[in-house]
Amino acid sequence: MKTKMKFLINQSLKKKIQTKWFKVANILILILLVGVVNIDRVISFFGGDFQNITKIYIVDNASSYEMFANSFNTLSESLDDLGNYELEKSSKDISELKEEISDKEDIILNISLDDKEYIKADVISFDPIGTITEQLLQTSLNSVKSAYVMQSSGFTESEIAALTSNVLINKEVTNPELDENAEGRDIVSSGLIIVLIVPFFLLITMLTQMIGAEINDEKSTRSMEIIISNVSPKIHFASKIISSTLFVIIQALALVFYAAIALLIRKLLTSSVGVSSEVTGFVTDTLTMVKNTGVLDLLIKGAPFIILLFLFSFLAYAIIAGVLASMTTNIEDYQQLQTPLMIILMVGYYIAIMASAFEGALFVKVVAYIPMLSFLIAPVIYLLGQIGLIELIISTTVCGVVTYFLFYFGLRIYKVGILNYSSQNLWKKIFKSVKEK
Repeated sequence: MKTKMKFLINQSLKKKIQTKWFKVANILILILLVGVVNIDRVISFFGGDFQNITKIYIVDNASSYEMFANSFNTLSESLDDLGNYELEKSSKDISELKEEISDKEDIILNISLDDKEYIKADVISFDPIGTITEQLLQTSLNSVKSAYVMQSSGFTESEIAALTSNVLINKEVTNPELDENAEGRDIVSSGLIIVLIVPFFLLITMLTQMIGAEINDEKSTRSMEIIISNVSPKIHFASKIISSTLFVIIQALALVFYAAIALLIRKLLTSSVGVSSEVTGFVTDTLTMVKNTGVLDLLIKGAPFIILLFLFSFLAYAIIAGVLASMTTNIEDYQQLQTPLMIILMVGYYIAIMASAFEGALFVKVVAYIPMLSFLIAPVIYLLGQIGLIELIISTTVCGVVTYFLFYFGLRIYKVGILNYSSQNLWKKIFKSVKEK
């Protein structure tokens, strides 16, 4: 029995992995990941430059350069990598500056006084300036105008500085159950949702499609009759579930490997010391935040149970997909039957994404114990601190028990449907098979 199951698992895995579509798809995934991780390098290769500095020549006829520069630099620094600017006060003529910026991204800003509006400005550029740059210039000029109006009204420099400076806001949270790292934990957990939930959502979608296609292919070619005459339906059913689950696990490990290659390529392409230090600083700050917020400790403690929860969920979806596939005779019918399964999966996905907005809601905590949904929700609200390790263990246990019973009763349906090529009275046969031992 073990030999036959091992043979079927090996054959099923070889059939999936050694196909051209698998190799081509993985090559495309690798190229896509490398491109996404190194998107700035790709854009730079085709003519873009993230490190390009936009020079702004300021012709100041209103004695406002210092005020403008302070406001503009403060705003531009908050944009991080969205724009790099350099201000230069110029005494050259406008026509001379126009020749200098010809065919460049540089900008001329001519600030002058106005009897009605106090301050007016002319922005001259070779090409249209971007929305971000325009907003920076507009906001900074408005700040200069406000300061100039107050100065004209008799305010001192210290009064103007006090009026134009940002209001200092001290945050105080009175909830005794929250700690100082609650906000940071939400940020970190939101990132982990993308890393953990999205890939597994896609892998389970792939899993259900794969099992349905494989079983329907064997039924449509009548090879199923030959297989079942040599092995029991139980062995055949188990081999389909195990091989498909192993395949998606292999695919998940491959995705991790591809991501590592993409990061390595980025490191090799990062020749600039400044950029390298920025990337290193970002990684260091992220790891520090993960550690300080306590998410890392939660992840280490809950990792074994989260892995088990994912594994049980893979098996559960594989079992249901196999049962549904056994009831159909072609892939079109299977796709119609699996629609409710996809709806359940989508519901869990959206609840997981919105979990942070439903903090403390009893509904989310209850859904975290429901198999087929728990693998998407329980890890998320656990990392958010909404449930503890005990609740995560209970959710994993419930999912494991339900998976066992799904296989136990699903096998009965599988035995009836696997050699059935007619949909007539099929549901009656299925319900009857569930009741019988």
